[in-house]
Amino acid sequence: MHNHCINKLLNLKDVKIKKIIQADHSIEIHIETEPVVQTCPACGSETKRIHDYRNQKIKDLPFQLKDCYLVLRKRRYICTCGKRFFESYPFLAKYQQRTKRLTMKTADLLRDTVSIKKVAELTNLSTNTVTRILDTISYSCPKLGDSISIDEFKGNAETGKYQCILVDPKKRSILDILPNRTQSHLSAYFRKMNRSERYRVKFFICDMWQPYVDMAQSYFPNAKVIIDKYHFIRQVTWAIENVRKRLQKSMIPSLRKYYKRSHKLILTRYSKLKDENKKACDLMLQYSDDLRLAHKLKEDFYDICQCEQYKKQRLDFLDWIKIAETSGIPEFEKCATTYRHWLKGILNAFKYGLTNGPTEGLNNKIKVLKRTSYGVRNFNRFRTRILHAN
Repeated sequence: MHNHCINKLLNLKDVKIKKIIQADHSIEIHIETEPVVQTCPACGSETKRIHDYRNQKIKDLPFQLKDCYLVLRKRRYICTCGKRFFESYPFLAKYQQRTKRLTMKTADLLRDTVSIKKVAELTNLSTNTVTRILDTISYSCPKLGDSISIDEFKGNAETGKYQCILVDPKKRSILDILPNRTQSHLSAYFRKMNRSERYRVKFFICDMWQPYVDMAQSYFPNAKVIIDKYHFIRQVTWAIENVRKRLQKSMIPSLRKYYKRSHKLILTRYSKLKDENKKACDLMLQYSDDLRLAHKLKEDFYDICQCEQYKKQRLDFLDWIKIAETSGIPEFEKCATTYRHWLKGILNAFKYGLTNGPTEGLNNKIKVLKRTSYGVRNFNRFRTRILHAN
């Protein structure tokens, strides 16, 4: 009964435990199996003749916070044709010195945003072994859905400073990682995709970078191009910030320091400020007519973004652009020109409500992986880790 319980705890089928040796930081479990009829790999005939025995030390899953080793008494059989061969085991792959379940656990740990060195420490393997396990994992690009989101992130891999990420925004899953964001590479990649798949895409979400829009029009002709909400909203934030910075240059040092330290009062939605902060904000706005008008334009724009009726949202946004163009504030005139250029994509963002939010979240996870790994120069391994962790 006692031996049966130990076997059950070890969870290896048809294995006998002969002895267990405990040490401070490791544990050795000596095991063997019952002899069975073997098939000769050379001639195919069956044999039960045992030639000799050899002990093999095999790494297994950590046990009781200690490194675990299985010492297997392996049999070598001999056939009538003269061929000598070892018997096979369900828990041990050929030519390996670790159990299959340890390999599977290592592959599972690689899903976490930890470094390869950390995985090696947890599994009692070398970093080279963990890297070889990572190299056995491969992913291909899945079929495209009705929407696709594209963005770049700073990966600093061997292929370049920036890499590109393709995401399904509805399923919130990564489709693929591309080695760089150059137009020639993107064109070559999209050309390899099935044309019928590309033509089924209804929405193409990107930031305000013209090559992405050009790619969408060339390879996804049936897709509506949507400009990510974050990227066009921050244009207004930048505009009012630049107005404040311009006005600060003409202030006395003490006042300039106050406006710099209190700039969040101007950026925050007025309705979300506490009463005391509203009074402080009102006092700051009294300094300049440009700052008051800029603040009103900012508040009006945020109201438009939160409107749920597309027709009203569209008309109010067009009116807002006209007011900004004639406001006499250079920063908002530039912002209005930008909105006029990207008008179609911004209106699609209002109409369909799709954003690059899932992509930005996945980008953040990639940055965490990159930081914990102290950078990953090999692009193929970097891509595998990102897709494996998805």
